Amino acid sequence: MAAYAIVVRDGQILLARSPADDGTPEWVVPGGGMEHGEDPYDTVRREVEEETGYRIEVTGLLGVDSSRHTLRDGFGRGVDHHGVRLVYEGRVTGGELRNEVGGSTDLAAWQDLDAVPGLVRVRMVDIALRLWRERPATGRLADAVDVE
Repeated sequence: MAAYAIVVRDGQILLARSPADDGTPEWVVPGGGMEHGEDPYDTVRREVEEETGYRIEVTGLLGVDSSRHTLRDGFGRGVDHHGVRLVYEGRVTGGELRNEVGGSTDLAAWQDLDAVPGLVRVRMVDIALRLWRERPATGRLADAVDVE
């Protein structure tokens, strides 16, 4: 389980940058995994502050993304992984933009919404932006099947 926030203001989206497995930097939506016993609402607020320096007010739940993949463990065996990601909308209420130190991201920045298609980014950025734009009543994108 993980929780992410779409924060948009003045035509820009708040993103963080994280190195991929091969070291290539890619843009991600601020957020991440829930700690044991943590409420997802608290997770998204904590993660955004850790990764960007901003405190946010959660203004809504945009939806849920579910994915299932076969991953390889340290011995090369297939592991059935099911991820559930809650996507919230948020508004900056305090703090200052800064980069995370010693975490999973190395840069936080506002990006023009129009520039997002040209960024090297994880698929979750596109999923979260679609949820923000489409605001499906069910909280699920119509073509949200993600099984590999």
